[in-house]
Amino acid sequence: MSLTVFTNAVLIDCTGAEPMPGAAVVVEEDRIKDVLANGRVGPLPGPVTTLDCRGATLMPGLTDAHVHICAVEGNITDQHRYLPPSLLAAKALRRAEECLMQGFTTVRDAGGADYGFREAVNEGIYPGPRMLVSGNYISQTGGHGDKRRRSEWVAPIDCCIGMIGSIADGEPEVRKAVREQLRRDVDQIKIMASGGAMSPADELDTTQFTIGEMRAAAEEAHAVGKYVLAHAYSDTAVRNAIEAGVRSIEHGNLIREAAAKAIKDAGAFLVPTMITYEMIYREGKRYGIGDHQIQKINLAREQSVQGLTYAYRAGCQIGSGSDLLGDMMVQRAVEFELKAQVMTPMEVLLSATKVNAALFRMSDRIGTVEPGKYAGRSGSSSRRAAPAPRTPCWTSPAGRGSSSPRSRAWCATRPASTSRRPCSSARGLTPPSSA
Repeated sequence: MSLTVFTNAVLIDCTGAEPMPGAAVVVEEDRIKDVLANGRVGPLPGPVTTLDCRGATLMPGLTDAHVHICAVEGNITDQHRYLPPSLLAAKALRRAEECLMQGFTTVRDAGGADYGFREAVNEGIYPGPRMLVSGNYISQTGGHGDKRRRSEWVAPIDCCIGMIGSIADGEPEVRKAVREQLRRDVDQIKIMASGGAMSPADELDTTQFTIGEMRAAAEEAHAVGKYVLAHAYSDTAVRNAIEAGVRSIEHGNLIREAAAKAIKDAGAFLVPTMITYEMIYREGKRYGIGDHQIQKINLAREQSVQGLTYAYRAGCQIGSGSDLLGDMMVQRAVEFELKAQVMTPMEVLLSATKVNAALFRMSDRIGTVEPGKYAGRSGSSSRRAAPAPRTPCWTSPAGRGSSSPRSRAWCATRPASTSRRPCSSARGLTPPSSA
């Protein structure tokens, strides 16, 4: 039995309680054994490791409900044209490790990663966060998951691992596509309910899939105890997805009161991903992202705060995601600062801990600092130890972090080799790249 005691911490347990200065947390093996707000730890059996957290803030491990570890390059529309599957897989595992090094101990991959990436981490082959995978996202012909350019009159792309979707039209094809992903042991199903920014042949504010097609996907997922998350921007697309039984709405930038109310009434979740629009708008051209795609990104960017405001006022369950691509993933934690334009700082932290845990159906294991919950996770074994984080950031009970919220945003988003660079509306973003 291994016991570790964290003392003198400013504890933010993410239950919704106020921060507790001078608290102590007792960890046994990989689980939290006790939380003592007064910091008084009684006698404990056996050898005990004590870590003094004076001047540090102790929190649950952060979570991200919308990552794409297989989006290894900034231009995901073309990466499959240039990278062999072996190199893409190697780069994807490094992206997973980066999530962990930024303080994110559980992530939901919203399309691209198959169960092999999850098992590579679970078996300790490679360090990374606890991972929930969606496999191939499912799209209609010409939809957000169809990577063919308008000039490519060929069969749908189905060549390799990574950011490649399964194309399905009509309820029978959708059912078959969902069943195939379930056979491959995904944790949830991802569908495309509207146009998207990075897809080459659709527009952002359109609807995709009929309600019947999406209901078929939801029925197949529900039949095996799983759920559907849907990429959806417009008010109509979101309402269609909710009517079909979708549990998690991704993005939602263009929603209005009706869609926000539908999400609330259904007990569904909204996962905003505000940081990706800021980054692609400013950096996209230098990664080879086309003008049409950047125009769509800007449409989503300009309405992201408004969409979040409608959801917040409606009382929706608001999770936290990032949806960043390639090297832009270093800005993952700046999502929190952008959400804070609408939500309180504590609500922002809860969105990335307690609320996401409920969305993942993992509230009994993660999301708060309470007895019985996991006390952090490295995603490694003795075969390969996870390296220490490059810089301290919001910590799980397995590590220490900065006590300054502003400095923590930089710690969480900046690898050691990356220059310090502001990226939030509060500080003034860098202008769009002209490259």
